[in-house]
Amino acid sequence: MPTPPPSSASFPSDDSGSAARRDPASSDAGRPVARRRPFPPRRGGASAGRGAGVGTVGGRGIDPDRRRLLLRGAAVLTMAAPVAWWAAGAGAGDRPSGRIVVGTGVPSGVYARYGQLLSEQLEREAPELEVVLRPSEGSVQNIERLVAGTADFVIATADSIAAHLADAPVDGAELRACVRLYDDYMQLVVPAGSPIRSCSDLAGLRVGVGQDGSGVQLVTRELLAAAGLDMEADVTAVREGIHTMPRMMETARLDAFFWSGGLPTSAVTGLSERLPIRLVPLGELLPRLHAGGPHTAYYRAAVMPPDAYPAIAVEQAVDTVAVANLLVTGETTDAGLTERVTRAVINGRDRIGAAVHAAQRVDLRTAIYTRPLELHEGARRYYRSAKL
Repeated sequence: MPTPPPSSASFPSDDSGSAARRDPASSDAGRPVARRRPFPPRRGGASAGRGAGVGTVGGRGIDPDRRRLLLRGAAVLTMAAPVAWWAAGAGAGDRPSGRIVVGTGVPSGVYARYGQLLSEQLEREAPELEVVLRPSEGSVQNIERLVAGTADFVIATADSIAAHLADAPVDGAELRACVRLYDDYMQLVVPAGSPIRSCSDLAGLRVGVGQDGSGVQLVTRELLAAAGLDMEADVTAVREGIHTMPRMMETARLDAFFWSGGLPTSAVTGLSERLPIRLVPLGELLPRLHAGGPHTAYYRAAVMPPDAYPAIAVEQAVDTVAVANLLVTGETTDAGLTERVTRAVINGRDRIGAAVHAAQRVDLRTAIYTRPLELHEGARRYYRSAKL
């Protein structure tokens, strides 16, 4: 089934009278989205990617300067294309109508479940608005789709956004935040009987590093580097996601895997109920992790409580690294629509949090802290109305 085009929603004009937004006809809906680059640039070593690899044409490398110029031009054309927004019908009030595309994540991850529940919340608050959920490989691919115009709102981690901004075609001015959501916790999973006690013990082993285009792979690369390992040269990097890595570990095809997600993640919970596993501490790597580049400033020290996964027998909390998730949109997204979506996130916290434990961390007082992005004007309107 072809992917639906992004937003064709209608909404009353904002206070300035503007009715402009991206043109859905200019999107690449239905086409595969090309990966622009690894985030951040690799630290050397042979490429282990599939096919021709990121940043190649027919297996030949693209000159970096030419590539940046091409990306700059593509982004300007995509983000500057005008969109037809029209006034809602009589009696519609401030309710949006039409369709928006929301980028989530892999089917068994927290992004996908959160997106589904947010869609249900929007159905309650804006029944005329059709929300199309678009699965993805994770944060990096979500950002690329937002910039390409094939999604209207996406979930992404702060480090992935910062890595994009460091190499953004138009200085990242096209991205704005709606709300800070919950934190992702970095989880290094190994069989309970494994000799692996630290990240450096992964040398020479088969390690699940997350899919290409995922935020998991971004932070995994940095964690391995902080432990003195190159992801391409020092481990056998298995580029799979949370929907396949647990089964691979069960069938002895993986020695360990990394995952970055809210607590608990259902796929890890399920694995722990079928196979004895452990979580390896990662907190000691944080000082060296912060030396990896500007995007690594968004990692913070965190602990996973002993009861995060009841089937994993632990006596104390596990030190690890966490990073914030943001709900992101384009600068030119209609302010009224963005205000409504932001309101739905906050209004739906308790209902969504009942099914997705991590969402209980969404809080009106911390929602406005969306570094490295500025808040969208529509989000600002909502927070002002909430007296923040």
